Amino acid sequence: MYDNTCKFLAENFPEDFACWLLGKSIPLTKLEPSELSAEPIRADSVIFLESSEIVVHLEFQTKTDDTMAYRMANYWLRLFGKYPTKEIHQTVIYLKPTKSPLAYQTSFKSQQLNHEFNVIRLWEQPTDIFRLYLGLLPLAVLTKTSDPEETLRDVARQIDNIANKRVQSNVAASTAIISGIALDKAIIQRLLRSEIMKESVIYQDILLEGKAEGKAEGKAEGKAETARQIALNMLLSNVSTDLVAQFTGLTLKQVQQLQKLSTKQPKMPKSSKPKRSPKV
Repeated sequence: MYDNTCKFLAENFPEDFACWLLGKSIPLTKLEPSELSAEPIRADSVIFLESSEIVVHLEFQTKTDDTMAYRMANYWLRLFGKYPTKEIHQTVIYLKPTKSPLAYQTSFKSQQLNHEFNVIRLWEQPTDIFRLYLGLLPLAVLTKTSDPEETLRDVARQIDNIANKRVQSNVAASTAIISGIALDKAIIQRLLRSEIMKESVIYQDILLEGKAEGKAEGKAEGKAETARQIALNMLLSNVSTDLVAQFTGLTLKQVQQLQKLSTKQPKMPKSSKPKRSPKV
């Protein structure tokens, strides 16, 4: 959910991300991955944006991945094959602090191919620039701030001043989800006004995801079951129980029971987990 929320922000505020990553405001439009190859690209955290002169490839990650460098080289070759005259700008953005050396890996090297790409570790980024752009506000809490709670309080004040109600709702919901990486649920619920979030596209995406998962697992399609699945999705994304209750219409007691059930489920042994195919 964190990765998808960041992807949503980049798709809806592309010029804000261009100002941050490229140092200049460039109108960017979404490039569908299907345009790059007959073989589909299945990676929720990947986004491609393009202008007349540049292609921006972003990957948002909460965890490191030992296939990342290879994937970046693979994507670059696909992009170059489709747009040989355009500048290609690739960046992996890590959201959650880690000491893994993979978060510092900026190149792929093989016998005959050397490829370099950019890496940003949000926890090392200065906070001030994220306060300048609406599309970056939800990421501010994850930056190099000495007081994440106070940063969220400042972000909440800025959100309250957004005139466009739909934009306000989307930024607020995105902030509530992403802030769960750094802050306790109770703090997020206290500082962000939850009543404006139900109109957000993020909430609608959670709703659709809940419906899809309910059907895939053969569950009943009634409103109660859909609300339960939405609640589970939100709890797994570290959204506060109060906020989940307000979004789904479930009682706080029902949400808390779901939370207890989800934490009691036994984890699959590592040896039995299916292997993940490289994201190419």
